[in-house]
Amino acid sequence: MQCPKCQFDHEAQTIECLKCGIVFAKYQRAHEALPTLPLPIEAAPEAPVTLQEARVEFTYRLLVLPVALVVARLLVGSPLAPLVRIFVSMWVHETGHAVTAWLCGFGAFPGPWHTPVSSGRLPVVTVALAVGVGWGILQAWRAQYWSLVAGGSTLLLLQLVGTGLPAVRAQALIIFGGDAGCLVIGSLLMATFYAHRESTLYRGALRWGCLGMGAVAFMDAFGTWWSARHDLERIPFGENEGVGLSDPSLLLDAYGWTTQAMIRRYVWLGVVCLGALALLYVVGALHARAAVRMRQERG
Repeated sequence: MQCPKCQFDHEAQTIECLKCGIVFAKYQRAHEALPTLPLPIEAAPEAPVTLQEARVEFTYRLLVLPVALVVARLLVGSPLAPLVRIFVSMWVHETGHAVTAWLCGFGAFPGPWHTPVSSGRLPVVTVALAVGVGWGILQAWRAQYWSLVAGGSTLLLLQLVGTGLPAVRAQALIIFGGDAGCLVIGSLLMATFYAHRESTLYRGALRWGCLGMGAVAFMDAFGTWWSARHDLERIPFGENEGVGLSDPSLLLDAYGWTTQAMIRRYVWLGVVCLGALALLYVVGALHARAAVRMRQERG
């Protein structure tokens, strides 16, 4: 007989191999017990981008962002502004309060027209945020999504700065973070329009919804503070029904900010965000144009 392992030929029937020493019965049982694993299924290759699709994307990148900002500006200045604020801007504004609070180590939960914030710092918030962002950076690093790695690293740096602020300054920053959130988070939402073609944001058309929400939130806040440079009545001083003093009134009365300092900080933040969007717009358009040329050359 022949050994199933080393293929040594035996002249007589034996229970074990005279060369490698395996026991035939045990060897057979061990191999019969091994599960049969299915072969890995290869992912179907993604269909290449056609010349027509590349041209359409190039057109989108030339027109969509400027048009979204213009349309958003018209909406927030129209009779539809209250509805736009209720369903879009207000939620981004309150999220801005909450995110700023988390970065400073405070507990917060965004709600309609009001975001409850803890009276003091909560270590569990700081640890949970750092662990969550760190895990996200690790996954992005493994997937080689370098823009997400950079974004997560920036977030950790902001958390380090925020948790190091004195409590009073941090609380003032949390109040400031409402309209600042409309500017920053709104810009980030608009930036998702440039998501990679293989991402869920692109394939699921979510980038269009994020673009619209971001543009409205951004223009709602930026339009207010840009106009306030020459018209102080545009600043929403006073009280919000059922909530208390408005954010500008709190910054002015409770934290000693001056009106001009408040305007200057919001405007400068908005201008920086617009500058970042302009850079992204140019880079995105150049990449889209390069994609069109490449496909034209391939015929």
